Amino acid sequence: MTAAFIALGANLGDPLTTLRWAVTELRSLGQVKALSRLYRTVPVGGPAGQPEYLNAATCLHTPLSAPDLLAGLHDIEARAGRTRTERWEARTLDLDLILYGQLTSDAPELLLPHPRAWDRAFVLAPLSDLHPHLMHPTTGETVSAALARTDRQGVEAHFDDWYNDWH
Repeated sequence: MTAAFIALGANLGDPLTTLRWAVTELRSLGQVKALSRLYRTVPVGGPAGQPEYLNAATCLHTPLSAPDLLAGLHDIEARAGRTRTERWEARTLDLDLILYGQLTSDAPELLLPHPRAWDRAFVLAPLSDLHPHLMHPTTGETVSAALARTDRQGVEAHFDDWYNDWH
């Protein structure tokens, strides 16, 4: 089993219901070991006028390879109605593979660790809930150190206990 850290986000439809559903679906890919608080965040990049996001993170222990896990995440996104027409557009569900153990990959189809995760407070704040001392596999920077240097404006904890049945 490999510990994978996954960022979850949604800002279309009913994001809270979608994120709860997604956590349930993640169980088909492994064991959900930890779940962050839920954060309300402002959109970063992409088209103007998007609604706010709800973001969270999870630690999933999975028997799947990194490519198979990523394919499983994309399948869950598609079943939630995710379309990919414009970069950083509003979405029903976004599941990003942030870390997969200590694996690094620069293959275009599988960039690990996620290339922008250590610069985005909407990813780092939920990851910090799970494991503040988690280290970037190539730089060694911890999640808490990265979060301390990022702009956290527009990232606020929204619910502590938003998914009671994850364990």
